[in-house]
Amino acid sequence: VQLQASGGGLVQAGGSLRLSCAISVRVFSTLAVAWFRQAPGKEREFVAGILTSGGTTWYADSVKGRFTVSRDNAGKTVYLDMNSLKPEDTAVYSCAATVRAAKWMKADTYPFWGQGTQVTVSS
Repeated sequence: VQLQASGGGLVQAGGSLRLSCAISVRVFSTLAVAWFRQAPGKEREFVAGILTSGGTTWYADSVKGRFTVSRDNAGKTVYLDMNSLKPEDTAVYSCAATVRAAKWMKADTYPFWGQGTQVTVSS
């Protein structure tokens, strides 16, 4: 499984951004795909996750109601729509995947990772 994240940038507080995670997999399989973020000096934290088959989603409490995770019909791209952004959302965001399709929230559960994309929210 290969993942490639994109879509980060600089946005003012209250603004929106959409991140994309392109997924390449040799054999079709239901994946759990999650977004994590890591701010300078802080531990990596779970943000949101989705099952590529069925579309079940789950979120960290800190982003519920502001962020939405979704996928395209083919399950080849996962999106993270971020609204009402706050300065504390500033971090490097990475997507990760596992073939163990369940609502995992711990980073070490995910063996496949894409490169991160920087999101900076100015106040």
